[in-house]
Amino acid sequence: MHIKLKSASLLVILALVVATGFFIVGCSKPADAASASQEKTLYTCGMHPQVIQDHPGNCPICGMKLTPIRKQVSQDMASGTNRGKILYYKSTMMPGETSPKPGKDSMGMDMVPVYETQAAANSSEIEVDPVTIQNMNIQTTPVVRGPLRRVIRTVGTIVYNETTLADVTTKFKGWIEKLDVDATGQLVHRGEPLFDIYSPDLYSAEVEYLLTLNQSSSKDSGALLLRETAANKLKFYDISQAQIAELGKTGQPRKTLQILAPIDGFVIEKNIVQGQMVDAGMKLYQLADLGIVWVYAQIYEQDLPYIRLGQEAVVKLDSMPDREFRGRVTYVYPNVDEKTRTARVRLEFENPGYFLKPGMFVSVQITSELAPSVLLVPDSAVLRSGEKNTVFVALPGGKFDPRTVGLGPEAEHDMYEVVSGLQAGERVVTSGQFMLDSESQLREAIQKMRGPSGTTMKMPTSTNMNELKPASSTNAEPEGVVYVCPMPAHVSITYDHPGNCPICGMALVPVTPAELKQLRPGGKVLYYTCPMPEHNYIHEDKPGKCPICGMTLIPVMAAPDAATNSAPPATNAVPAVPKTDAKQLYTCPMHPQVISDKPGKCPICEMTLVPMKK
Repeated sequence: MHIKLKSASLLVILALVVATGFFIVGCSKPADAASASQEKTLYTCGMHPQVIQDHPGNCPICGMKLTPIRKQVSQDMASGTNRGKILYYKSTMMPGETSPKPGKDSMGMDMVPVYETQAAANSSEIEVDPVTIQNMNIQTTPVVRGPLRRVIRTVGTIVYNETTLADVTTKFKGWIEKLDVDATGQLVHRGEPLFDIYSPDLYSAEVEYLLTLNQSSSKDSGALLLRETAANKLKFYDISQAQIAELGKTGQPRKTLQILAPIDGFVIEKNIVQGQMVDAGMKLYQLADLGIVWVYAQIYEQDLPYIRLGQEAVVKLDSMPDREFRGRVTYVYPNVDEKTRTARVRLEFENPGYFLKPGMFVSVQITSELAPSVLLVPDSAVLRSGEKNTVFVALPGGKFDPRTVGLGPEAEHDMYEVVSGLQAGERVVTSGQFMLDSESQLREAIQKMRGPSGTTMKMPTSTNMNELKPASSTNAEPEGVVYVCPMPAHVSITYDHPGNCPICGMALVPVTPAELKQLRPGGKVLYYTCPMPEHNYIHEDKPGKCPICGMTLIPVMAAPDAATNSAPPATNAVPAVPKTDAKQLYTCPMHPQVISDKPGKCPICEMTLVPMKK
């Protein structure tokens, strides 16, 4: 009995050893397989990202050396991390070829599994190993906040200040007896003599004035009236009060009259010579004060929204490259040149030393600060496809995420305002993003070309990516919204970004294309109103002019009903105004449907009600 128990114990021990051996052998194979799979790497061509294989070599299209792109099995799988269930299997050689069960692809290569955690992750992210990042020369820069300044550079021409020009003429016919200023370009000062002129009409007026002075009775009202009339006649001939007083003092009429300079300035035109006969109203001299000069700058249409009155402007001269002259914008002309497609902007500059000479060409720089602090991204980081703007955001672990961003105006130093898609502090790729874009487009094509779950879509053998047609999709891309001003008079202008209405300052509101069609479809005209925000309470039944500012009235339309093709009352429509002659009615500038018989506040927006025109 003792021997039997001992034999049984040996049998138990032997069974445990055998079972342990089988367990060790069974566990070692998956570990070795995972280790071998962990070391397997995929390779692709930098010029033809559709070429993918699991061993190094050369591209069959261009012959370039293939570069590694990703590990086939990640570190967490090798360490035994649970990655969820397998959703489907995909080919490593043919992009978009998938299968619900393991097997070989059309190229005879083993298909690899796609796990639930991989599908749940952001499929647009691209993972690149550090060696490839260095080979691709990928450089990044952070997204920063800063002032949005638009620098406009153009050319201009210096001209005379039109407000300081003065023509020297006479109001009588005469002959030039003497020239005191006989050269163009000469500098004269106010009150200095220009020339002496003889005129029979002027001589007769002087004699008539002296006769009134020699009247015997200075207290006679008739004599005083004659004296005043004779003095006014000399004044109407532009004879100064000092010259009239000197005439009365001497008591002798002068043959010639000395004409004085009306302003300080340079003689830019001289149209007389000594002894010449001149007619009344003939331009004899033209004087210009060069203390302040104008510069006409040519501004392209796309830069006009950034020009404001009072902005600082800087000009430089080719003859004085070491100097800058600072002035300001004083006027923006209301027309655009048909040939150059530019608008003329007038700048004003002080001119000490008269360095700025009319006729000179200058280089103009105008800096416009649109906002004190906005998100800015370098122009080199933006990939433009015509329909959208894309940047690549660098993520930890060698990953890159393609982002579609909305861009605002261009700023200085080749920067652009970021309206949407990025946050401050994120790093964007500024060099090498074209290689990432190829990989991103490949990922997107694979996601679109993958068929429904449980199906396998075979790919053509051609390597031309233009032949790879994505699977049909029933989900159309949603249409984008536009922004309009809530003012009925301004709804005809749409914007592609949020902000404030540049006309009235109201916050723009987003609307879909369908809503926009309802706002201004060209239906029935409700009324005509003034485009000026402060006069939008003007409601007229017929087109015409604003009775306050004289601007042309614009129509406010109602949306036609689809069934009856009639115009139902819109939310911004003006309801029927009760006819009454006894009371003044009041309405809200923002909500014209609000009408009250007494002043007060709008119950919707709390704005002060304004009186309606009867």
